Amino acid sequence: MIKRTLSKKILESLKSFPIVVITGPRQSGKTTLVKNLFPKSPYFSLEDIDMREFASEDPRKFLEHEKGPIIIDEIQRVPDLLSYMQTLVDKKKKMGMFLITGSNNLMLLESISQTLAGRAAILTLLPCSLKETMEFKTAPAKLDNLLFKGFYPAIYDRPVPPGQWYSSYITTYLERDVRRVINVGDLNRFQRFVKMCAARSGQILNLSSLGNDCGISHNTAKTWLSALEASYILYLIYPHYKNFNKRLIKSPKLYFYDTGLLCYLLGINEAKNLSINQYRGQIFETWVIGELLKYRFNKGLRENIFFWRDHIGQEIDCIIENGENLIPLEIKSGTTVNSDFFKGIKFWSKLAKPSSAYLVYGGDQSLKKTIVDVLGWKDFALKTIKKIFA
Repeated sequence: MIKRTLSKKILESLKSFPIVVITGPRQSGKTTLVKNLFPKSPYFSLEDIDMREFASEDPRKFLEHEKGPIIIDEIQRVPDLLSYMQTLVDKKKKMGMFLITGSNNLMLLESISQTLAGRAAILTLLPCSLKETMEFKTAPAKLDNLLFKGFYPAIYDRPVPPGQWYSSYITTYLERDVRRVINVGDLNRFQRFVKMCAARSGQILNLSSLGNDCGISHNTAKTWLSALEASYILYLIYPHYKNFNKRLIKSPKLYFYDTGLLCYLLGINEAKNLSINQYRGQIFETWVIGELLKYRFNKGLRENIFFWRDHIGQEIDCIIENGENLIPLEIKSGTTVNSDFFKGIKFWSKLAKPSSAYLVYGGDQSLKKTIVDVLGWKDFALKTIKKIFA
């Protein structure tokens, strides 16, 4: 068991809220984390049929425990249980009564917003950050090996080939969870849709084009995309709308949460193939944006990440919004810094005049330039990310 960064925020939140909810993708380590934090607390998994029936048929008895927090896994399987929790926490007025997890963001958050508003802290546990991953003895040192292997804890806990694990993950979790959210009649077409989304990670989302490529309608593509968001497979980053007297792109960018799953969906079978793969730049960008998200979520904060692009193609890969301060961050997968890397930041800096700017690239050496801090990939994730959000 490695130490997860979110642990500190969970313990803090249990002192301030009667209920703490931990969401995130399946296999991100939610169950392992909460059981290790509270090894003596009552634990119930609603994936278990008998336990689910007990919770559904006699919820009051199910929730009767003196010692807390009571840990309940996959709460979205019995959403009505949340109403009984509300009654109980309002009656006892104690902090740290329940610690619950869920893998379906859409179902879970809808239920919580209706019944537990103001009573629950909602935290998100994503697959491991680079800092967490490096605690595993089996963690590779090279960037391409890390991108290929991905950051799910199970990949490092057992001797299983990444392709085999991700194949099982898709079949066991993704398809099952998506079918709970939406009725997918043609599973083969849905699988093609997921792969087409993978090919667009790091790109501007065009739902009509995506639907046409998969032979489905715009509305179906929108519904399927929402299901993948709810299952923590992918997410959208939206453009920063401050005008700067230019016509700006209004569509979001699509990203996957994990590069290992992304590589699997793109048909990349070995880490050594990444260096010459046409998608390497997109995969690297996906990892950088993911590290930024993980840092925010592990602090219990929501994302403050955008991108910027105007109608003539001038673009900043990432804009971090800290109050009135806008921080540009460019992402380049190349291992050698060249002058073209700075074109976007130079253009944008004339408009916004940022106090700091960063460029993350696929090399190892970090250096200070006149207008931008150049960060090697490892320094970015292990040392500088805290400074970026300061």
